[in-house]
Amino acid sequence: MTESPCITLQQKQDYEFSIHFGADKPVWSADENPPLGTGRGPTPVQLLLAAVGSCLSDALLFALRKFKQAPEPLQTHVQAEMGRNPQGRIRVLGLHVTLKLGVPAAQLQHLDRVLDQFEDFCTVGASVAQGIPLQITVLDALDQRLKST
Repeated sequence: MTESPCITLQQKQDYEFSIHFGADKPVWSADENPPLGTGRGPTPVQLLLAAVGSCLSDALLFALRKFKQAPEPLQTHVQAEMGRNPQGRIRVLGLHVTLKLGVPAAQLQHLDRVLDQFEDFCTVGASVAQGIPLQITVLDALDQRLKST
């Protein structure tokens, strides 16, 4: 049986909300940028980027560690492509994710196999990709492109 995560949001003022993840987790704050909000916390789009980037980073690390590889420190950059839908509403049209390994590719074994499968371990990325196109690039520490989708 899979877990059913839940969070609680509580309005603080205007567009600023506190986000409660559970008793043992820190409380976050989210807010819209001006002119709607005051920008006191990440926007909902930034939280989406963080969720996708964190999950893909975790998935890549997990896949490498299955083969007892040490790619640390990983660095991930996620950028949203924003635009308007046919009704004129602002939407996230795509996500561009770049994962960078902390070591050169030559130091890692089974890298081709890892790169072929790691995305399948990312629950959030795979779910989001059903509605928002994801472009994923993996680089090594020397900026050698190892994968690009």
